[in-house]
Amino acid sequence: MQALVFLVDAVVSFFCTLFLLRFMMQAMRVSFAGQIGDFVVKLTNWAVKPLRQVIPGLGGFDWASLLAALALQLLLSALLVGISGQVISADAGTIALMAGWFAIRTLLRLAVYILIGALILQAVLSWINPYSPLSAPAHQLTRPLLDPIRRIVPAISGIDLSPLVAILLLQAVLMFL
Repeated sequence: MQALVFLVDAVVSFFCTLFLLRFMMQAMRVSFAGQIGDFVVKLTNWAVKPLRQVIPGLGGFDWASLLAALALQLLLSALLVGISGQVISADAGTIALMAGWFAIRTLLRLAVYILIGALILQAVLSWINPYSPLSAPAHQLTRPLLDPIRRIVPAISGIDLSPLVAILLLQAVLMFL
């Protein structure tokens, strides 16, 4: 049973990451023209396209992608509660509220991990291959986070410490989540 839960969790986490990445890329105006954008769009269209007919994008955000990630996390929460088989001494509303909070908290943590991964990727690529096809999307994804930090923490001897500060701040956010 643990292997099944592990596999379901891995698949749900993979697709939630893709849905969140699609949401974040669209919100931060990252181009979908490259390999990463094409990969994300092709693997998420099965859920996002039908949802867009019901939920339009408003305010420059792709709400269908975010709803798809939330729906998957809610399904995982319900599955985990069902598989546990434990008698819960709470009413259905409380259980639904707990599952909803678990799903939202998990998506927030996943979004923070995506940003940390993009910051690390951007830093490594700046040393190894700044002209990599992954450099531009990573830069566009992290720019809204790094620009305010760069105003406070200037480059020292040509070394930009803002990604390090951003990662430390995001780690602190993870502690609260």
